[in-house]
Parts: sequence; C-alpha cells; structure tokens
Amino acid sequence: MSGLVNAWVIVAVVALMIVRQFGARPIKTDRRWWVVPVILAVVALREPGILDAHHRVESVLLLMAELLIGLVTGAGWARTTRVWTEPDGVVWTKSTRASVAVWIIGIALRVGLFAFGALVGVHQDSSALFLALAVTLVVRSRILVRRARSIAATPPQASAYGATTSRPASKEYA
Repeated sequence: MSGLVNAWVIVAVVALMIVRQFGARPIKTDRRWWVVPVILAVVALREPGILDAHHRVESVLLLMAELLIGLVTGAGWARTTRVWTEPDGVVWTKSTRASVAVWIIGIALRVGLFAFGALVGVHQDSSALFLALAVTLVVRSRILVRRARSIAATPPQASAYGATTSRPASKEYA
C-alpha cells in the first residue's frame, strides 16, 4: 500500500476505535476479539519496508520500542476503561478521561520515536505503526475480556470493577 493509503487506514482505524470505545458498550466475552488485530498484523507483516535494509540494528530497536509502546498503551487503556455489570447481568465498558490521557501519551511517545528515527537516518514505514496498533488492540481486548469474565462470575449484587457505587451507564465519571 502507498504511504497515503496507509495513513488514511490508520486514521480510520483510530477514529473507529475512539468512537466505539468512548461510548458505553456491552462486552461479549465469547466474541472473536482478536480478529481486527490479526488483520492489522497481517497487513503490517506483508509489507517489505518494516525494517530499513541500511540500518538493520537501529530499525529493529525502533520496531521493538514501537511494540513496547503499543503494549503499554494497550494495557494502560484497558486498565483505565470502566467495566461494570448491569442488573440484567450484561457486562459493559466505557473508556474514561484517563484513557484519553493514555492515548495522548502513547501518541506523543510514537511521534518522539519517529522523530528520533528520522534524526538517526532510519527509514520508517507505516508497517511498524500497524503492528504496534495491532499489539495495542490485542492487549487491550484481552485484558478487558478477562476483566469482563471476572465480573460476570461474581454475584449480581457486586459493584463494578473499581467502582464504589452503582452509576447509570449514560454518565461518565473518571
């Protein structure tokens, strides 16, 4: 794919994630939560430019740093997402203002990493960003599925994960 197409795909995926995750949504633990990350990883890995042929070591180090940022961002996003059970037993999730902070920090770190790579002369392809986004999504999804399963296993009277009182799903408290 061309750089412009990759950029638009990344913007579209992030926009879709933001729209979907910052509204209250029921979470289904039996869904195939890993499908979108696998598709992103396949798209990233089939591109030949994920590593710079002239700067192999630096390129691998930048890729590893990118993946680490993706892992930490996914874990941070999942931990800052509110998870609760409604009286009917359905588990709901909603990202919080802290989740926005996690995203801002993650994006800032990625921009800094890209700038550092450009400074040392490493050609960076969008494939690394696709792969890191896949890691972010798979880590976040896996943690949320675990949290949802642990909440669903508790008695219906139990409070939401990390919440002190029961609150309506339509309001955001962070």
